[in-house]
Amino acid sequence: VQLQASGGGLVQAGGSLRLSCAASGGTFSSYGMGWFRQAPGKQREFVASIRWSGVGILYADSVKGRFTISRDNAKNTAYLQMDSLKAEDTAVYYCAAVRTFTLPKMAPHEYDSWGQGTLVTVSS
Repeated sequence: VQLQASGGGLVQAGGSLRLSCAASGGTFSSYGMGWFRQAPGKQREFVASIRWSGVGILYADSVKGRFTISRDNAKNTAYLQMDSLKAEDTAVYYCAAVRTFTLPKMAPHEYDSWGQGTLVTVSS
């Protein structure tokens, strides 16, 4: 499956953004989806994941209560709603897919396909 992430941009601290990840070339509902991010000079880190059905979600502690992952299988799209953004959320955000019916986990190596990344910059 091919993934295309979008929705990044510049936002003030406390603001919101919604990222989208459009999938093509595969049966979207057969894939668990994940969001990761990578800040300058840091390793890629897990943000959130969601099962193929949308029932079953996992969040990193750093975003729990502020970010919401969701998906629309009819539109072949996954989303990451980001609220109460902080300067430390600044990073390139990547969506990823893994062909599984279980809840995708936190390790990047578990994912089969990656989008190109979209930059989120939060000004303080």
